[in-house]
Amino acid sequence: MDTRTPLEFLLTRRSVPVRLLTSPAPEDTALRQLLAAAARVPDHGKLVPFRFLVLRKPAVDRLAAQTREIGARQGRDPDKLAKQAGAFDDAPMTVAVIFSPATESTVPLIEQEQTAALACLSLVNAAEAAGFGGHWLTSWMARDTEFLGAAFGIAAPELVTGFVHLGTPAREPADRPRPDIDALTRWIET
Repeated sequence: MDTRTPLEFLLTRRSVPVRLLTSPAPEDTALRQLLAAAARVPDHGKLVPFRFLVLRKPAVDRLAAQTREIGARQGRDPDKLAKQAGAFDDAPMTVAVIFSPATESTVPLIEQEQTAALACLSLVNAAEAAGFGGHWLTSWMARDTEFLGAAFGIAAPELVTGFVHLGTPAREPADRPRPDIDALTRWIET
């Protein structure tokens, strides 16, 4: 369990690259807690425009193969395909966060998709807070109709907001350069 204060956690959190994720992945009880934390996001209209698909290792391996097969058939760059499929190869577990919009709602679709994106970030943060590691990726597979149909049996308007890969960090990941807050911030007094 993480011992940093909540603010310290947010100021120092770091996604774990998928290549550094190893077994064990969260077991069912722990994963239910992580998913419950991930679902506690701002949600205009209380629509819950997302759902989770928990993919254990055999299913994750199937996604790696489908990424290679469908991507090659579509003529995608082989080097990029190797990296994209490799993320599934390396992941002990993946949670696909499915954007499932309420198309009849007056809440704009962009706000609904932002809610689903927040669920992805919250899942990564919850995993780290619980002592696991997580990494949120998308790529072409997240919106490709052929892939989505073959992988999950879903079609528009549903899509994948994120593939959140989960496991145990093999080692602490190096930090990366962070934004210069002064360069990003403008203070407006009047």
